[in-house]
Amino acid sequence: MHDDDKDSMMNEMDGRSGRGDRRMGGRRPAFRKKVCRFCTQDTLPDYKNPDLLRRYVTERGKILPARITGCCAKHQRAVTTEIKRARVLAYLPFEKK
Repeated sequence: MHDDDKDSMMNEMDGRSGRGDRRMGGRRPAFRKKVCRFCTQDTLPDYKNPDLLRRYVTERGKILPARITGCCAKHQRAVTTEIKRARVLAYLPFEKK
């Protein structure tokens, strides 16, 4: 057996791999920062456009948070108010059963 084969076998037995374990100080996988769609396209959310607003609502009717949608705080607040307006005017349902 070679020395590097012996070392790799010992690491596997110890539960340590050469890829970098998170518990042992490894790095998290890199992620892409989500960019606000309304800032890049220079548009505003509108309650009369329910197809656009459906992207920001779950199947059960809950409004998605900004960390998932990628909206900035300003546009997330606007999306929330427009969704609520669309619900009152029956463009969007309050909940799906």
